[in-house]
Amino acid sequence: MGPGKRDLLAAIRQTGSISAAAAAMGMSYRRAWMLVETMNRCFRAPLVATSRGRAGGATLTRDGKRALTLYDSLEAESRKGARRPLAALGMMLK
Repeated sequence: MGPGKRDLLAAIRQTGSISAAAAAMGMSYRRAWMLVETMNRCFRAPLVATSRGRAGGATLTRDGKRALTLYDSLEAESRKGARRPLAALGMMLK
């Protein structure tokens, strides 16, 4: 899981559709579908549930919502921990 998959999960949550999420992110439906399949395969439980039939649609499962929340927490904590080293590096730049 990385920032791209995180963004895809967030877009699916917002749009209720893999296709709409892909379009909003400027990626092909095929690429988005492959990323969803990869995430669903790699986690113990699927992160995205899809509807069959004409209505279509996709939603984040309970685990998908939890994975998104945990990733966002991890990212926030990482930014907090990196403030000093990033500031020191910034001082070294011209």
